[in-house]
Amino acid sequence: MTHRIGWIGCGTHASQMLLPQLVQLDVELAAVCDTDPGRLALIARRYGIRDTYTDATELIARKGLDAVGMAIGPQAHSTLGLAAVERGLPVFLEKPPAANSADAERLAETAARKNVPVVVGFMKRYATGNRIAANILSSDDFGPVLGLMGWYMTAPTYFTGARDYDGFFLHHCVHYMDLVPFLGGGAIEEISVRTAENGPGRLLIHGSFTLSGGAIASIAMGTVQSRGNPVEFLQITGDHQRVEVDNVADVIWYRDPPFKADNADAVLAAETDALTWRPNLTAAANEDHKGYRALLSDALAAFEQAPSDAPTIADGLAALQALERLRVKLEL
Repeated sequence: MTHRIGWIGCGTHASQMLLPQLVQLDVELAAVCDTDPGRLALIARRYGIRDTYTDATELIARKGLDAVGMAIGPQAHSTLGLAAVERGLPVFLEKPPAANSADAERLAETAARKNVPVVVGFMKRYATGNRIAANILSSDDFGPVLGLMGWYMTAPTYFTGARDYDGFFLHHCVHYMDLVPFLGGGAIEEISVRTAENGPGRLLIHGSFTLSGGAIASIAMGTVQSRGNPVEFLQITGDHQRVEVDNVADVIWYRDPPFKADNADAVLAAETDALTWRPNLTAAANEDHKGYRALLSDALAAFEQAPSDAPTIADGLAALQALERLRVKLEL
């Protein structure tokens, strides 16, 4: 089925991350909207889109659309997402789906009442390394998750001198409020935090979490690293084994090998020794290791009411609720 999509928002993230992956799927970009005429004209020309709008409500009212996608900011996500759902249009919302949990809850309740799919852009679930990890964790070979440690950094690019961390929490930290329960096997329950701050806009958070499935998690997030370096690392611990994901791509699955120093016949055994994977970035293959294309593919399946693992507005609501609890603890 070819999906006729109306897209709202032609900024850097949409033009560089989302739309290039979306057009590789079975879609027709039927209409596009942006308040900036230059960006709007560029995307329309790039994808051969005739119907352009500067008013998003006019795009949503356009006849003949199968679904709407948007990447425009949290407040507009909830407002325009609600307008699309009221018209019966399935929606893809880049994260976060709202500026607060109350707005997300209204959207979730409306989507459930009208039985309209709303997918949220938690692409961290779909990054190649994280998906490999998730598959290992759900296999019979791993057993229950006992602990999760994470490191997820960014630079102080959200700030212009003011000590305002709203963007950091809503656009950065919200990812791990979704990823921790997804990999850890349970909803976030207890939260405790510590912080270090090295001037306005330079914040390091250490959060400790207990999950409903019994696991514990320890996550460091902050604005004190350069985005030019790898800034993400995960370690998920089970009984006598663990999975590590570095830079969302390199994966090591440590198992329970015997000591080898005193065994002259020691080999690397497929049943017990560590397994590793890393992408071949020299191959002429159109791979998206960040996970956007896989996420959007699942979104299209959800739009058809077909089986899909796509994160829903209910997942977005849970992430925002956890994020707000974290911020209360931080008094930020």
